[in-house]
Amino acid sequence: MAAGWADNKDVMKIYQKITPVLIFAVVFMESCGQEASFKLQHSSGFARENELVKMDRSVFEKKLGKLPEGKFISLTGKDAGVPLQFDDLNLDGKWDEVVFLYSFEPASTVELKFKVTDDKPLTKNILAHVRQKRKNSDNTFGADLLTDQVPAGQPNTDFSKAALPPYLTEGPAWENDKVGFRIYMDIRNTKDIWGKTTSKMMMDTVGVDPKVIYHHLAPWGMDILAVGKSLGAGSLALSVPRKGQKDTLVRLGGLNMGKIVYQRIADGPVRAVFTMNYPAWNVLGDGKMASLTEEISIWGGQYFYESKITLKNAPKGAKLVTGIVNLKSHNSQEINVNNVRGLYTFDKQSENDDELGMAVLLKKEHFAAFGQTPNDGTDVMNTYTVYMPVPVSGEPVSFRFYAGWAPTDKTFTTAEGFKQFLTNEAKKYGNPIVIK
Repeated sequence: MAAGWADNKDVMKIYQKITPVLIFAVVFMESCGQEASFKLQHSSGFARENELVKMDRSVFEKKLGKLPEGKFISLTGKDAGVPLQFDDLNLDGKWDEVVFLYSFEPASTVELKFKVTDDKPLTKNILAHVRQKRKNSDNTFGADLLTDQVPAGQPNTDFSKAALPPYLTEGPAWENDKVGFRIYMDIRNTKDIWGKTTSKMMMDTVGVDPKVIYHHLAPWGMDILAVGKSLGAGSLALSVPRKGQKDTLVRLGGLNMGKIVYQRIADGPVRAVFTMNYPAWNVLGDGKMASLTEEISIWGGQYFYESKITLKNAPKGAKLVTGIVNLKSHNSQEINVNNVRGLYTFDKQSENDDELGMAVLLKKEHFAAFGQTPNDGTDVMNTYTVYMPVPVSGEPVSFRFYAGWAPTDKTFTTAEGFKQFLTNEAKKYGNPIVIK
């Protein structure tokens, strides 16, 4: 029998081809039957609620072997109910990262167990969302767009001539269960804040009916920020040295900004991620083009969005700048906790004339200086500024922009409450969760 098998060359060729596949299948089936465990360590002496945990695909493959296409990961044991999100960050059709929210006791280590599954774990509880929608010819708005772009010099909407803008709420909006933001996708390119009093995702419905004014308080919340000619809620600029002049702020906006490209990366249920790309920014108007990409993310349970900026071909000596509008605030305060720096304001500065705290937190390696713009006579005005080094070697510079509105949470009804909140946030930001 064995000799007959060996003498049949065609059969041997088939056997040689299928044997590696069979061996891989057996090995993978065995790994599927096993649980991979990881320890998550939180070393600081304070609790952390809804901490975002990010685990790269390669972390799982080191313990479970290479994951075939179409396979996912699920939590087992007592943590089986924690929602997982699978993000394809490089848009190659295969997930790169698993993210989930987890709450930690002070100075604690937890062990989580995972296994390979055929089906993506689903959840109905949506905690983060981003959307960009264009207006249809019948004044409705279309489906969420994966990508969109506007040409250089895109004007802002003249509402005396048009009841609705070409894009819902004038550009991309992103939100979680606590707060929302938007960016005007036109020459203004300024970020704004949605104050929320509901945990529901609202950005697909706000602004669709021109008779419902979102600058007025509604059961869900409202647009709470006046931005004017400031940097609003974390908009971007460059500080560029010019011969014979003081450093001059050049906002990422205006006719020299070039076209804007929006790209959605991930859309809940745990985290939303998108990019705004400016591939031809003529910073000084001299034809020398810079290219900037801002990756913005927001996740459930938090009061901030996170910005990661990459920049190529910036003018020599430039610094990256973000800031907080100060149209209604009387002063700014600084935070210096471990390796985190921050600038914040707190005042009756919402459009509802109630308490609103705003802040920028960033790690010290991404911090250069704090400042303040003039309140007249310049392109960027009424802004408390945060200066950062220009990104080098492809590594992004990042910051977090916070918005704490009193109607959302009583923590934000006093300056002391907001300060203590930010101090705790800085401690967490500077002490990331360690995965072992």
